[in-house]
Amino acid sequence: MDTTAAPTVQDTTAPVTTSVRLGANQYGKAEVRLVRVTRDTDRHDIEDLTVTTQLRGAALAESYTEGDNAKVVATDTQKNTVYAFAKEHGVGSPEEFLLRLGRHFATAFDWYDGSTLSAEQHAWERIAVDGREHDHSFVRSGRGTRTAVVQVDGDDVHVLAGVTDLTVLKSTGSEFHGFPRDGYTTLAETDDRILATSVTARWRYTPEAVAAGIDYDAVYAGVLDQMLATFAELHSLALQQTLFAMGRTAIEAFPEIAEVRFSMPNKHHFLVDLSPFGLENPGEVFFAADRPYGLISGTVVRDGVAEAPAAWASVPAFV
Repeated sequence: MDTTAAPTVQDTTAPVTTSVRLGANQYGKAEVRLVRVTRDTDRHDIEDLTVTTQLRGAALAESYTEGDNAKVVATDTQKNTVYAFAKEHGVGSPEEFLLRLGRHFATAFDWYDGSTLSAEQHAWERIAVDGREHDHSFVRSGRGTRTAVVQVDGDDVHVLAGVTDLTVLKSTGSEFHGFPRDGYTTLAETDDRILATSVTARWRYTPEAVAAGIDYDAVYAGVLDQMLATFAELHSLALQQTLFAMGRTAIEAFPEIAEVRFSMPNKHHFLVDLSPFGLENPGEVFFAADRPYGLISGTVVRDGVAEAPAAWASVPAFV
């Protein structure tokens, strides 16, 4: 008698169920282009921002799971609010403008748990004609692009300021040597090189400073001055060293700042070999490579300040 058990046949007709849930989410209007002209005199002023609004809350879950829009403030409404606030309240610093928007969304629609509001400021300066600044004609300018983020997280408010595309270069005063070597290492050590980078930086203000009030325009200008002076004056042994020094000087100069986060690509400049043409090249002609590139990131933190992970939620990570 054959006692071998018959093979088990899987029932393919039984329904297969998978349990899922809604994770982190937010929604809003991205890159609202806002230009505000103040024309109360013959000499006009111009303010130029790109604003993004993102709202979040547990009450929004059914808009994702059921298509129920009862708690969904349309992104078009968010866009219109940006424009209306620019007219009714003015703009001022991007941080102050975002704080006003954040307070509005938190009070007008109390079912939201929080928001992430961000802006880029596009700088203009007056065109000079015969040595005199024109009253209503401008040219795009600026040292990089100013950025701001306001996070509303329940009753907590976090403010981040920053800059992107701040491109800097020093033609000497930079070295790079002492690194490990193996069979794949071809880079020569150097005690004199071009150091160039495009700085992206964001700094977080302490909650106490935000509550007390900050002259955001003055601090922003001061931080840039500190960072640029440090880049210029520090004899750099590595871009990492330069990054840390730039953050340290900003924090030392401004007690309002809790931490600074950086992303700094190393914009490599390679000396061109002109010997095939019978020419010497004593550090004068370089090839500026756009890729690949070293990418250096890091955070400089004031000792004794509390961490604030909610301040960085939904903000592109540097580290």
